[in-house]
This record gives sequence, C-alpha cells and structure tokens, in this order.
Amino acid sequence: LAAADPRVLALAAQVTESREQDIPLLLLKLKGILNSPSLGCEESKKIKQDIYDYDLTQYCMLVLRQDHSRLRGGWATAAQLAEVLSHCCVGLEVKEDPEEFYKKFLPSAVDNLLFLARRLQARFIRAIKDEDKQHFLRWFQAVTDAICWLFGGHIQLAACVLQNDHFLQLLITDDVETAIIMMSVLHNIVRVNSSVLLQVDEETLHSVLDELVYKLSSTTNPVIGNAAAKLLLLVAKFCKQLGKLLTARYKGLKGLLSKQWTGKGFDRDLSQLLDLLYLEQSNGKGEMQRQHQAACIIQAVWRGFQTRKRLKKLPQAVTTLQRSFRAKREQELQHLKKQKEDEALKLQMQLRRQRAMRLFHERQLAFLEIIHASQVNKYMEEMEGRSALTIQRFWRGYRARRSFHQQRQSLKEYKAAVIIQRAACKFLEKRRRRRPLSPWKGPKGLTDEQRLALQQKVDDYIKLHPASEMSEEMSKELHMQAQEKLAQFLLRSRLDQRAVQRRETLLAQVNTDVELLMNAPGLAETTEKDLDVFMSRSVPVATKARQSHHTMLKSSRWPWWKKLGDEFMEDDVIPDDALSAELGTLYIGGRK
Repeated sequence: LAAADPRVLALAAQVTESREQDIPLLLLKLKGILNSPSLGCEESKKIKQDIYDYDLTQYCMLVLRQDHSRLRGGWATAAQLAEVLSHCCVGLEVKEDPEEFYKKFLPSAVDNLLFLARRLQARFIRAIKDEDKQHFLRWFQAVTDAICWLFGGHIQLAACVLQNDHFLQLLITDDVETAIIMMSVLHNIVRVNSSVLLQVDEETLHSVLDELVYKLSSTTNPVIGNAAAKLLLLVAKFCKQLGKLLTARYKGLKGLLSKQWTGKGFDRDLSQLLDLLYLEQSNGKGEMQRQHQAACIIQAVWRGFQTRKRLKKLPQAVTTLQRSFRAKREQELQHLKKQKEDEALKLQMQLRRQRAMRLFHERQLAFLEIIHASQVNKYMEEMEGRSALTIQRFWRGYRARRSFHQQRQSLKEYKAAVIIQRAACKFLEKRRRRRPLSPWKGPKGLTDEQRLALQQKVDDYIKLHPASEMSEEMSKELHMQAQEKLAQFLLRSRLDQRAVQRRETLLAQVNTDVELLMNAPGLAETTEKDLDVFMSRSVPVATKARQSHHTMLKSSRWPWWKKLGDEFMEDDVIPDDALSAELGTLYIGGRK
C-alpha cells in the first residue's frame, strides 16, 4: 500500500488536537489540497481516499449541522465546507466496506447539505439589509451547487434528494430567488436521472407536481412561470406516464397555461407543453369535465396552501410590532386631526365674535349719527338696561331649567323610594302576621311494657265489641241504596250549579244595564245610536269589553316600581284601580 499524503496526515492531527470551534477553519485547508495543480487523476483519487480514511469527510459532514453564526468564519465557511464535502465524495471509490459509504454516509451527507440550505434560506428571508440578503443568497447558491455536484457524481442520490423532507420544504416557498434556485435543482435532478420521478413514492411525486402547478396558478412572475413550465415540459417529455398523470390530475392546467401565461416570453416551451397535454386529452369536453377541471385546480391550490400553512412558521414578533406601530401611528394621526379641527373651530368662533362686535359697533355708530346729541346719554342708558335685562333673562332661564331638571329627577327618585318602602312594609307585615310553624317532632318510641299494655287493651276491646256479620244479600241491598243516594246527590248538585250560573248571569246583566243607564245621556240629547245600545245586547257587551281591555293594557304598561306592591298584596284584597278591569260585571249571556 502507498503511504498517505503528508498534508492529509498533518491536517488530521491538527483537527484531532484542536478545539471544536477551530475545526471548520482547519477543514478549509482541504480545498487547497484538492485544488493543487500538480495532481493527476490517480493522485486526486488517492488523496480523496486518504481524506475519507482519516475521517476528515466525516468531520466536514458533522460540522454542517452546527450553528455557524456562533463559530469562526460564519456561514461563508459552511458554504465552502459544503463544496469541499461534495468534491471529496465525487470520484471516490471505496473498496473497504462500500455498503457503509453508499447507503449510510452519502444519504447522511445529502441530508446535512439540505439542512444547511434550509438554514440559509430562512436567514435570507428574515434578512433586512440588502447586503446581508446578497451574502445569504450567494451562500445558498453555493450549497445547492454542491448538492447538484454530489448527485451528479452519484446518480442513485437523486431519489434520496427528492424524497428528503428538507427538499420539499425548500421547494415550498413564496420567495422568488430561492424558489428559482430550487426549481433549477429539480431540473438538474430530472435531467441527470429521468426515471427518478417513477422511483419515488406517489405522495412525494404528487407533492412536487402540486407545488409546480400551484406556482403557475398563484403567481404572475414570468421567471417563476418559465421555470415551472420548463420543469413540467421536461417531466412530460421524459416519461409519457407522467404526462398522462398531469392530464388526468390537473384537468384545468391547459386552460390556465393558455390564458395566464401566453405572451410572457417563453411561448415556445409553453406551446410544446400544451401540445403534449392536448395529445393526452380525450375527445369532447362536457359540462361535467369542465367542473372537474375547476375542482382539480381548486384542490391543487388548496393543497399547496395547506402545505404552506403546516410548514411555514412566520415570526409573530414582526406582526405584533407592525400592529403596534400602525396603531400608534393611527392614534397620532387622529390626535393631529382633532387638534387641527379644534384650532379651526376656535378660529371660526373668534372670527364670528369679531364680526358680531364690528356689526354691533357699526350699528351703534349709525344710531348715534341719527340721534340728537342731547338724547345720546338717554339712548345709552336704555341700551344698557336692555342688555342687562337680556342677560338676566337668559341667566334666570338657565337657572330655572337646571333647577327643574334636578327637582324632576329627585321627585322621581322620591316616588320610587316611597313605593319600594311601601312594598317592603307590606311584605314585612305579611310575614309578621303569619303563624310561625313549630318544628315537627316525631313520636317517641314505645317501650316493651307500654306495647304489651296497649296490645292487652286492643284484645279486650275486640272481645267486648265483636264485629257484626252481614250476609251477601244485605251487602248488595246496602250497595244499591248507596248508589241511589249518590245519583240523587249528583243530580241535585247539577241543578244547583245551573241555578247559580243563571243567577250570576242575571246579576251580570243587571250590572251592565245599571252602568249603561248611569252613563246614558238625557232624553233631550238621545240619538239613534244611543237607542241601539239598549236594543241590542252585543253592543254594550263589546263596549264594556273594550273598556276593560284598554284598562288592562294601561296597567300592563306601568313601570315596574308602580306594580311592585301587587306582589305582596293579600289574595282576598282587590285594589281599587283594578275594579274597572274586573270582568265579573260584564254580561256575556244574552237573552233567554
């Protein structure tokens, strides 16, 4: 075996003895070793083998997982280490334990590179300064190039990259720059391994295609549309089965492409894609097919939205800060607007006051020019008297109105307090008049001696008063007599009830006639309408019912404090105000 390269040996010794935070900068020396101009093809393979044997590639892969914002060199060092790792793995042929290299090491390297790309993408989106954005975008591009270089040298890694969760999350983004870079990575994957989309599972394939269709339907950026259309064209060209899947799954895709993206600068690729889709289209487009196409587009958009909603976690601090800033700015604008309105109002009041004073002085001067000089003092005294009377009149009116409003409120409160006190006194009086109920006490238990004495008395009474025996015929006769007496009693009670009802009807009729006679006008003032009241029985009944109804409505509209005393009134006491609403005086029978 040939001896290992001394530079690799020295670097491995330094990495082993150095601190963790100094390892990334030491590993950058591998870039100089790999880029030496004196190396040939065999020598380059030998150095890559030495780097792998001394676990320097393992160090590079593990360093990519660290947070480089706290390490020396920062994220620029991480991007360079990603390039070093990809160059060390491409062209390397491991002879000892190749299964570990191809099935464990390379998938782990791809996962770490995609994880680093996700971190750079997140910091690029959150960056505020343009300079920081350019740096993070350049480093993100370098990491994605390293990924492309890695699966370009190892074709079997294309499916591993496509099925990685980090790759799907990198592809699902609303940022234009990183989205274009990730679609270029996907383009390279399909170009390197055209059958990779058939090797992955159905869920991953649908997620990728859903995202491409969503980008075509949700954006108007021609760069994004061009990249997505080229990807779909590449997928449809390499595999007819995927072309059928596009036509069957996204039935509204053709209309979307022709309406939204025609004339955007990539008509050649767009026309090729439309031709491929139309080849797979069945003849005839009915109403059900158009509805199905619309449903597919809605489902694609909804799936993309739901995926973003699950995977995208926006910082809440920015939203809170913006909300508070907008609220504060709105308050300041409202304050300034109110201050300007107050100033304008004060200025208008001042101008009106000045105009009124000027008109008053002009009127006085005009009167003074007309009035004789000897009458000026008298005129001025009259004007002062009138002014004083006007001021006094306004002041007395204001004071009287204020006193009236105060007294009315206090009078209302006094009346309410009196009613509440009266109701409370009635309630307390009613409670005092009630007979206090003594607590129930159960009977005391009997002793054995008392129970024996009581039993003896019962036995003696039974011996002195034996039960009389009755035959069956006597029992039946006694039952028949009881039934006859009960029937006579029921008949007599029914007749009595009818007599009472007729008596009440006659009393109601008499009361109604008495009220009509009391309220009737004199004979000299009697009209035909008054005669109808006494000739017909329905008119007075309707009149009395109307009066009772109005009285009941009026009492139901009273405020609560006027009806408060009714709750504590005795059951046999009827208020005087309710006598007019009593329906017992209303005759409802009619003529016999």
